[in-house]
Amino acid sequence: MNHAPFGSHSAIGAFPRTRLRRLRRTPWLRRLVAENHLSPDDLILPIFVIEGTGRREPIDSLPGVERRSIDLLPDLAREARALGIPALAVFPAIDADRKSADGAMATDPDGLACRAARALKDAAPELGIIADVALDPYTSHGHDGLLVDGDVDNDSTIEVLKKQALVLARAGVDVVAPSDMMDGRVGAIRDALDQEGLQQIAIMAYAAKYASAFYGPFRDAVKSKGALKGDKRTYQMDSANTDEAIREVALDLAEGADMLMVKPGTPYLDVLHRVKTTFNAPTFVYQVSGEYAALKAAADRGWLDWEATLLETLMGFKRAGADGILTYAALDVARLLNR
Repeated sequence: MNHAPFGSHSAIGAFPRTRLRRLRRTPWLRRLVAENHLSPDDLILPIFVIEGTGRREPIDSLPGVERRSIDLLPDLAREARALGIPALAVFPAIDADRKSADGAMATDPDGLACRAARALKDAAPELGIIADVALDPYTSHGHDGLLVDGDVDNDSTIEVLKKQALVLARAGVDVVAPSDMMDGRVGAIRDALDQEGLQQIAIMAYAAKYASAFYGPFRDAVKSKGALKGDKRTYQMDSANTDEAIREVALDLAEGADMLMVKPGTPYLDVLHRVKTTFNAPTFVYQVSGEYAALKAAADRGWLDWEATLLETLMGFKRAGADGILTYAALDVARLLNR
């Protein structure tokens, strides 16, 4: 019997001599021939920090996730380290009375994110600390940049982002992650860091960040949801576009990005795969708050198996090309994998 070639390969056999189920027969065989692997090394844990002492605030729309005061972060860092998680991503939740139209708190060297970074580095210096560079946690209007005549102004926002990146780097952050989606911000931040002798600080660019309905619980977590006026579609990407994502990534790499981010994750697996295969640069994906919350809510109602669906989803990110995954379930995943 003649068999037509498929893809770039010739036919590799025919039934009954070839039985692909042979290699699925036992767990050890499935592990041995697995094409992709998920380990704690792939995980980044986002954490939310608040002012005060001894404070833990559950986030209703993110079941199992809490805001914590700085004094409670060292224990969390040590737990993550013990589970083999290599890095934490810090997000400050600023009280409304400390927010302003210009997001001035973003550039305060004694601001919440900077103090959190110092505490985490003291507790677990070998852990990587990543911090967002964007103004939305700090602005009274909830946008990622400065408003001029009702629109987010690109170039004046970049000037603030440069200062924010510098104070975070000086506080001990290892990776600054511009998530604002302003044009040209990666190059401006890279120049600012280099001019200050901070060449070792890496940039993880949120290069393909889409305007998404899946961000709602995150905005609850950083206390920006009620403040947001309008939407973010003039600077975050349109979900209809993938070619544009490639242009965004190419520009960020040309400007000095060390790592790339695709956000959200599950609805944009095609973008993740295309970015990784096109550029072959370190590429990360964010399982955003709405993705996490949807799985968690279904599992809590008994509609899905939490552990099985969680691991399957994260393996999908790896299969699509992710080098690492930001997920609120990082502790759960690491415990499962270590088990």
